[in-house]
Amino acid sequence: MSRRLLLSLCFVAVANLVLAQNRPASDPRAISLAQQSIAALTRGGTLSDVTLNTNVTSTVGSDYDTGNATFYVKGTSESRVDFNLNTSGTRSDVRHLANGAPAGAWATNGGTPTPFAPHNCFTDASWFFPTLTSLSQTANRKFVFSYVAREKHGGVDTQHIRVYQWSAKGAPSAVLSTMEFYIDPVSFLPIAIGFQSHPDNSMGTNLPTEIDFVNYQSVNGFQVPYHFLKIFGGGVVLDVTVTNASVNSGLPDSLFTLQ
Repeated sequence: MSRRLLLSLCFVAVANLVLAQNRPASDPRAISLAQQSIAALTRGGTLSDVTLNTNVTSTVGSDYDTGNATFYVKGTSESRVDFNLNTSGTRSDVRHLANGAPAGAWATNGGTPTPFAPHNCFTDASWFFPTLTSLSQTANRKFVFSYVAREKHGGVDTQHIRVYQWSAKGAPSAVLSTMEFYIDPVSFLPIAIGFQSHPDNSMGTNLPTEIDFVNYQSVNGFQVPYHFLKIFGGGVVLDVTVTNASVNSGLPDSLFTLQ
């Protein structure tokens, strides 16, 4: 082994040791709650991908629209939503990894894709499907779990835990990736997920975003929320009712890019 290679390996080993020593420790109580929640959602099964066919109502300001949408998710880093609305037409949103970094894009009515601002790609790609969010990453040391409190959320008793991705780059990436999970203390099913969205030109401006889940139903043994709401700016901007759900169909990675 050359001296240069040996020095390089030593440098990597020391760097990894420093990162491990500086990484915040996860709260065992939060880890336990997350594991119980995933167990309730999967019943011990292994989930790789999900397709949800839905009816949707979209409300943006004074604009009200209805139609249908298909929601896809594969793993914890890939998702796609294809909207077909009666007035505004079609829109596709995708999330994926590009060269190992979270990324995404959107396009309307078959137009040229527009990339999402990078700072809006650190939160979970599967914001609409709790099982494949960071809630499932208790064994991944990049994720830090903390217990917040047993508290009322939307008038309902919940266990509140917080998850973020730790990075040696420090606070910005932790803040941008933070996900709030509100878990039913009896069923252990998530009833809400919260995170911060941001304007494209300002990652320091927080726009609270929440997804509320109701009416879980079993699909091949997995718990699927058949009704969910996206709340932004204090109002419901998306009301989604699932009409059909399929799991583990083998979705290709090519689905999660826009051409």
